[in-house]
Parts: sequence; C-alpha cells; structure tokens
Amino acid sequence: MSPATVSAAYRTLRQRGFVVADRGRGTAVAPLPPVRVQRAAVLPPGVHDLSSGNPDPRLLPALALGKVNSVPVLYGAPAKLPELTTLAEADFAADGIHGDIAVTGGALDAVERALQTELHVGDRVIVEDPTWPRIPDLVHALGFALEPVPVDERGLLPEALEQALRRGARAVIATPRGQNPTGVAVDEDRGRALRAIMSADVLVIEDDYVGRVAGAPYVPLHDAGGRWIVVRSVSKVLGPDLRVALVAGDPLTVARIEGRQRLGPGWVSHLLQQLAADLLGDRATGRLLARAERTYAQRRAALVDALATRGIAASGDSGLGVWMPFADEAAAVRELLAQGWAVSPGERFRFRSGPGIRITTSTLEPPEAERLAEAVAALGSVPSATYAA
Repeated sequence: MSPATVSAAYRTLRQRGFVVADRGRGTAVAPLPPVRVQRAAVLPPGVHDLSSGNPDPRLLPALALGKVNSVPVLYGAPAKLPELTTLAEADFAADGIHGDIAVTGGALDAVERALQTELHVGDRVIVEDPTWPRIPDLVHALGFALEPVPVDERGLLPEALEQALRRGARAVIATPRGQNPTGVAVDEDRGRALRAIMSADVLVIEDDYVGRVAGAPYVPLHDAGGRWIVVRSVSKVLGPDLRVALVAGDPLTVARIEGRQRLGPGWVSHLLQQLAADLLGDRATGRLLARAERTYAQRRAALVDALATRGIAASGDSGLGVWMPFADEAAAVRELLAQGWAVSPGERFRFRSGPGIRITTSTLEPPEAERLAEAVAALGSVPSATYAA
C-alpha cells in the first residue's frame, strides 16, 4: 500500500477516536471506544444501589406541574425565559461569576456545543484523570484527542496541566468541586495556580454539576478575560429528568453556543425552563437544598470516617460520593455485590491513575456506612494512598 493511503487510514482512525497519536511515540489504540452505550444494570432484589451517582429522591423538590403556563410558545419567541435568566445571573453572581447566560439541555449539551464551536477535529482536550466516563466518550465522539491530566486532593496538578498545554491542548474540561469520582474540591491556592497557567486562547469548561449541594465553596478555574464557560446542570439539585443546564461564559463563547443550538433543537422547552425557574426561585426549594447539602456532607463523612477507623483511606470532600483506592477493583465490586452493595469499578473513570471504586453516598445512612466499611475491610488488598497520581 502507498504511504499516502496508510497515512489517510491513520488520520481517519484518529478522527473517529479509535487511535491516539503521541509525538515521538507513534500511534496507539485509544484506551476507550469512540462511543459507549451501556444499558442500566438490573440489580438483584435487596441490593443497595451505590453505583448510579443519583441524588436522593427524598431531597429533590416536587415538580409543580400545575403552575406551568399553558399558553403555547411559538417560533420567534425568545429562546431563554427571562425569569430563569435573572435567577441564573444571580446564582452565578453570588460566586463572583459574571458573564452572558445560555440555557442548554443539560451539562453535556453545553460542553458539546462549546467544543464543536471552538475546536477542529484532531484538537487535544484536557480532561481529569480519573473523570466521569461520559466526558471522554463525548470528546472521542466529536473527533478530538484526549489529554488526561492527573488530580490530587486539591484538583488538577498544575505541573501536569502546564505540560499538557505545551503539547498543544486547545480546551480544558475540569470540575471545580464534587469531582467525579474522587469528590475533590479545588481550594483557593490551587485555583490561583491553575488560573495562572491557563492561556487566553484555551477554552476552559468548568462542569460545576453539583452546584448548590456540593458541600464546598466554588473556586474559579478560568480567567475572566479569557475564553470560558461555567456549566451548572439542575440534575443533582432539582432532578435528573429536568434536562436543563444554566451556562455563564464570555460573550463570544456563549454567542457561539446559542448559535449552534439554533441549528439543532433551537431552544430548551419553555415548559422545562418554567419548572426550573419556579423551583429555583422558591424559598422552600432553597431550604430543601440547604438541607440536602448538609445531609450529603454527613453521609460522605460517615463513610470516610468509618473506613478511616479501619485503616482504609478514602476521599469525599464534596459531591455525592466517595472514592476509595483498591488494588483489585473488579474483585471488590463482585464481593460487595454478593453482600448486597452495588458500587462502581474505577476502570470506567480512569486512564493512568490507580485502581479504585466509587461509592455513591447520597442515599447511604450513617449506620449503613458502618456496615459497608466493615464489608470493605474484610476484603483486604486496599492500598494505603488515596491518590495514585
């Protein structure tokens, strides 16, 4: 075969996410398939589901469907509901975030549109290692190359991030708090160090998906003078079925996201926007979310403390779960399932970081945390370090 044909084949494989090219090391098969569709696992009766990442349904507000305005919304109407935009501006401003506002059909919808409008096929995108599996799946599907950067107990490692940017990465997708799966939250010093590294021409996407129930303060990763968006889905605070995300960002990036949105669905249903606005503006919802934040913090701490008393290190400073390093994660998942606990294997989340398991603690009561910790301790083969980066 001619060299041109071989080169074209490699290029096509790379664009479709099947292989990755590393300068000086050649081309290798991608660590993840381009698109991965998994059916929800059917758990045996009596098994406590600690693998789904869902919020506690008892800590979600009831949807007031009867309050939705039934007047039809026609073509040509404003894409964003003014009431929701006002609430979004106030929510972001409370954390010192000032930018234009967009409303998208969930967090990944915002991430996808931002990447599509700013990058070209083959561009490199920095992601956390470990990270939520849907992020690398999306990056692959769009034809971009993954650039995993390890995290420690304070977020992305600045030195590793700087090296990845020097290799030509065009975008960074990171989580300021509630990092999935580790539960890490970025502190002020780390945030300052990361902002100093980001260049003005790099798109910074902050997935602040736990927002008001995170259990940790928001620390920005972006420079307000650069290209950036902060995405806050309502899935963990109002419910996953309410497919709405609020986006703040620099004017150019937000304008491009909305322009790309018009070429697809056009706008997020005003019925959904009304529901989100009614709930976010309701004082009772505010009190419920404050209670949810406290409850999630107590449940994370209960498991981390129960594991610590048995000599097992785990992390869970914010978010809805706990990350626990484990040498043989597959065996741990099997054994715990046999004892009535469904947890997530770390293989789905990581690239080069060490093995472990993610445990969703949103519905795990403190007495249950003690029993789970005892079951984990009985397994053995638990590494002593929380992070393998």
